[in-house]
Parts: sequence; structure tokens; C-alpha cells
Amino acid sequence: MAGGQAPPLQRTRRRAALFAVPLLLAVLALAAWLAAGPWLAGRGIGRALETRDTAALERHVDFPRLRANLKAQLDDRLVRAAGDAAAHPLGALALAAAGGLAGATVDVMVTPTGIAGLLQGHALWQRSRGRTVDHDPWGATEPARPLHDARLRWESPSRFTATVIHPDGRRTVCVLQRQGLRWRLVDIRLPEEPVAPVF
Repeated sequence: MAGGQAPPLQRTRRRAALFAVPLLLAVLALAAWLAAGPWLAGRGIGRALETRDTAALERHVDFPRLRANLKAQLDDRLVRAAGDAAAHPLGALALAAAGGLAGATVDVMVTPTGIAGLLQGHALWQRSRGRTVDHDPWGATEPARPLHDARLRWESPSRFTATVIHPDGRRTVCVLQRQGLRWRLVDIRLPEEPVAPVF
């Protein structure tokens, strides 16, 4: 072998190994990023709520899809609550008016500005009840932490849920979905109304 050079096959294997290792590391890093995505998004939502940063919240929430999903849930609840009354012409008219009002409320509230208003209301409510960090009436209030102690679960490689269990046993399920490389909140499954015991 002239000049002590490695045979062509050995050089090809070395080059392949040089390309394979960085490629494998990049694939592993991407997989780790995607796997950690729901936790990062949940943490980002929590941090945005604590700091009342609606711009940061908008990066983690798909507001148009969230509004559409909440409207569909409210419409379904209204129809189920109306029952037989919806068959009557006046009942149908009342149901349509209630549905329009519920839809308009969702349109206003499920926006960055609406969330900012809710967070401001949360701060005023906490301050009026004396729930501040340092017990100073004008001090910082305890932050809103809706996903604190939530039960986390993968539903599929692109769908993740965080379930909050309320003191009365009802559950609110927040659904995060992967959109490209980013995870965003797309749905909040509202808790069912408590069923009164039958004696």
C-alpha cells in the first residue's frame, strides 16, 4: 500500500462514522426536545400566568382552536340542559339566544386581552381576601397556578393532557397538541356538572 494510506473501504467507513455520530446526536436531541415539549409548554403557561404576561401566553396557547373547542362544549351543554324544551319554538329561540351569548362570552374571554382581564380580576380577588405573598395589602398576590398538581399523561405522540382534580372530585382536562416542534394548549375539557344524589 503506497504512502501508508488506508484502503478505500476503510476510509469510507470512517467518513460514514463521522457523519453518523452527529446525525444520531441530532436525532436524539430532537426526540428529547419533543418529549420534553409538553412539560416546557405547561411550565411556560404557568410562568406566563404568574407574571401576567399575555404575549408569552399567546406563544403557548392556540386561541382560535381553544375558542372553537370551548364553544362546542358550551353548545352541547346548552342543548342537553334544554332537553325537550328545545322542541318548542320559544324554547328553540331561547336556546339560540343563550348559545349566541355563550359564544360571544367565549370570544371575549378566550383572547390574550380576556385572559389578562381574568388575571387582573384574580389579583384583585386575592388581594381582597388578604392572599398576598408577604401579607401586605398592596404586595404581590399569590400567583394563579391552574396546572399546579395536575396529572400528566400522553394520549399519543402528538397529544398530551394535564388533568386537574378539584376538591369536589370533578376534573378539568387541559389538552396540549404538538404543532410542528411546538406544543400548544388547544382544548380545555370542562368538568361535568355534579350529579345530585337520588334518594
